[in-house]
Amino acid sequence: MNLQEWFEKGLTPDEYIHDMSEHKENLLYVLKNFHLSSEEASLIDKVKEANWRVIVLTEDWCGDAMVNIPILLAMAKAAEMDVRMLHRDENLELMDQYLTNGTSRAIPIFIFIDEEGNERAVWGPRAPAVQEMVTNYRSSLPPRDHEDFEAKSREMMEGLVKAYRSDESIWQEIYRSLKTMMAERLY
Repeated sequence: MNLQEWFEKGLTPDEYIHDMSEHKENLLYVLKNFHLSSEEASLIDKVKEANWRVIVLTEDWCGDAMVNIPILLAMAKAAEMDVRMLHRDENLELMDQYLTNGTSRAIPIFIFIDEEGNERAVWGPRAPAVQEMVTNYRSSLPPRDHEDFEAKSREMMEGLVKAYRSDESIWQEIYRSLKTMMAERLY
């Protein structure tokens, strides 16, 4: 399938959010409380002119998707970008074309396409500053074969989700990363 066909196959954001069973409250909280900077009007206008659309590979259990998607949706609304959501696990043929480091099915992945369905940009699964934060958290975990690894890992993920929901500086890092990628592709 080409990207246009994948886009047409996707759910609207409203359909995706309606069907969510995990992280729905957190995603809606970020969506309600994140606001674009008015300083970005020229970039938003450029995105609008380009008439990009976005395919999002995601799953509702993913904490990164929970925080990244609302930022994207705020930008998409301002730029009148059409967004379609695809569940990663039901669309591995597409997911496997966008592996992180060539091996990982990390999500979310945002695939920006033009009117003809050509890929214009790809973003995900994390903003660089957020990746650095996660890497630092992970470095404090015991080795995988340690008896406390599972409990400590779960504890770390719960802490991350809490930070993703409440720490607006994380939202701004995601926003900055998306803006930078878009600006590089549009100017």
